[in-house]
Amino acid sequence: MSIELAKLFDTCIFSADSRQFYKELAIGTAKPSVFEQDRIKHYFIDSHVLTDEVTAAQYEKEALPILEKEFQSKDVIVLTGGSGMFIDALCIGLDPIPSSSEIRKQLNEELQSFGLETLLEELKSKDPVYSEEVDQQNPMRVIRALEVIRLTNKTFSEFRVSKPKKRPFEVHRFVINHEREKLYNRINQRVDKMMSEGLLEEVKSVIHHRTLASLNTVGYKELFNFIDGKCNLDHAVEKIKQNSRNYAKRQITWFKKHPEAVWIDFSDNLTMANLIQKEVHKKVN
Repeated sequence: MSIELAKLFDTCIFSADSRQFYKELAIGTAKPSVFEQDRIKHYFIDSHVLTDEVTAAQYEKEALPILEKEFQSKDVIVLTGGSGMFIDALCIGLDPIPSSSEIRKQLNEELQSFGLETLLEELKSKDPVYSEEVDQQNPMRVIRALEVIRLTNKTFSEFRVSKPKKRPFEVHRFVINHEREKLYNRINQRVDKMMSEGLLEEVKSVIHHRTLASLNTVGYKELFNFIDGKCNLDHAVEKIKQNSRNYAKRQITWFKKHPEAVWIDFSDNLTMANLIQKEVHKKVN
């Protein structure tokens, strides 16, 4: 749909998917194909290697100058994804949040000793709002929130409500609105397609990087468990589907934080792109 939209506006696409940056990850991140990328200029697809991990702050820093350059010749640019924190980093900027390497180290030790569930329970009791939004399968996000809570005795949510930074562009947000059952069916089918395209082989090819935060990702961590002999392949695939559905729920929760977003009912790509184009023209004019 983003490609159809970019064609209508004669523009480029920025990816805000926090895993599509990495050259080594293709099947499990559902990147646009080489053919699709040849049709429309894409940024932040295959832009980094796994060992060059990209944070939301780094993405903001790297993407803004490219946006500025592209806006010299384009009126509209398409941002698609993905990762809510990365979208917000680019569109409204990140909040200045304190940090403590000492507390972070302690939390990582607790993760190894007691597991993620214990940390999630602490987060739920101290910041129930963020615990509902956070990717609960991502220890890095959970630890970051608890690091701030223990350091300041304030909820992590309190640090994420500052005024947006001024940007030299307007942001128009659109979210595809799927019926829940149909969305889950599409997710299940996509996982089966990934497996048939060689996801297991891709996971094996990056297993030596498994300690990186970028590989603590749905589709990879479940197959690491299979390779480790902790479950059979069918179970691992079912867990990928389940965790993908749970991630989709959290994405929906994140996008609902933006009441100005326009929700577009799911249909064929061109129909959705035409609807968005009309809405953008309406807002601008």
